[in-house]
Amino acid sequence: MWDRGGTGGVEPLWPLLAYGGLVLALAAALLAVSRLLGQQHSARSRDLPYESGMNPTGSARLRYGVHFYAVGIFFILFDVEVVFLYAWAVAFRELGWPGYVEAVLFVVTLFLGLIYVWKWGGLDWSPSRRMRRGEGRGGFEI
Repeated sequence: MWDRGGTGGVEPLWPLLAYGGLVLALAAALLAVSRLLGQQHSARSRDLPYESGMNPTGSARLRYGVHFYAVGIFFILFDVEVVFLYAWAVAFRELGWPGYVEAVLFVVTLFLGLIYVWKWGGLDWSPSRRMRRGEGRGGFEI
């Protein structure tokens, strides 16, 4: 597979396969031992979800409005900027002033996007304002 030190030899693949087999065997053994030695319960309440010490009420399958998903997407869009700004901060000295100007333009672009989303009503959770704008009951309409 790989040349080791320029000798022209090929490294065998069997050590990797043996290691993977040992990992799988160890995982299976741990699961089997915990199944055999662990406590066995058959209480009906054991299968119920435990939420802060309260018994569940109603169904867990609730419908959420579109605005919940829109806010999630906006969060992802505006949160990804941290990854780029962190990389810029790490390479700050090497990038100099041109890198600083580009980072400022990046932040300004994101800020303008935030203003656009705000003016568009993407961050508005009030149903009465959405109704006045004629969006109906569905939430956001593009």
